[in-house]
Amino acid sequence: MVQTKKQKYLFLAFCLVPTFLLFAVFTLYPLFSGLYFSFFSWSGSAADREFVGISNYIRLFNDSIIPRTILHDYFLVVTKVIGIMALAMYFAVAIMQMKIKEAPFYRIIFFFPNIMSVVVIGILWMFIYNPSLGLINSGLEAVGLENLTRPWLGSETWALPAIVLPSIWAGIGLFMLMLMGGIGTISKSYYEAAELDGASEWQQFWKVTVPLLWPQIKVSVLYIVITTLNGSFIIVQIMTGGGPNNSTHVMGSYLYQQAFEQYNFGYGATIGVMILVLSLLTVFLLQRLLRREKVQY
Repeated sequence: MVQTKKQKYLFLAFCLVPTFLLFAVFTLYPLFSGLYFSFFSWSGSAADREFVGISNYIRLFNDSIIPRTILHDYFLVVTKVIGIMALAMYFAVAIMQMKIKEAPFYRIIFFFPNIMSVVVIGILWMFIYNPSLGLINSGLEAVGLENLTRPWLGSETWALPAIVLPSIWAGIGLFMLMLMGGIGTISKSYYEAAELDGASEWQQFWKVTVPLLWPQIKVSVLYIVITTLNGSFIIVQIMTGGGPNNSTHVMGSYLYQQAFEQYNFGYGATIGVMILVLSLLTVFLLQRLLRREKVQY
């Protein structure tokens, strides 16, 4: 069927305009609104807003809690990237290359946490960390290690590391499936050729699997970083609320506290701008660091 130029443009408009409208309403409008409100002193509910210029940004740079929230966010980023990718890669390689018969069952088991709400995961792990009835302290007591028991979420030292474990547990399944899909596309002839050349299984993993799996690895790392910087506040808010003594506050949870609990909406918007800038810079740097030439065998 021959289409005129006008028909082609109408078809493109029909496909693109609804998508752009949704993008504008749910992404561009909140983005520019947040930037706009960052120049005002506003409670979030009052009719009047007071223009304060860059006062909120000056306050941001003088806020002693902000450096701690940034440090906590990047602590979660590093630990989640290492923990999730190491375990997801291990299980993906084990299931795909060891030809385990129960592979479909393990796929379901590992992916199950991904279909659970973050709120449910947070509440579940709060019970696990409960100092009196939780599985961790009860297990330590059962094996005679009572001296290692502690109020995990009530300790300034252990609260943030305690949040890492459920975050890793909840993320392994999705990235394991992504890596398994990539491994499934690698031809067996590459491994056979490497084996004939005398390469050990460890060498095959580093010289064949990792290079050919690099696009999936890169996407996975970027996805973990973006979701951590922009979404870790949910599990923090559920499990600790940023406490004790601000020891688990991340940028997002501190934004929530300022905007919706202390009604400093303008300052909360300023923190949101900071999160956006740091997220963009981090992703840009990672794109540069993870860039590799396309591998061909």
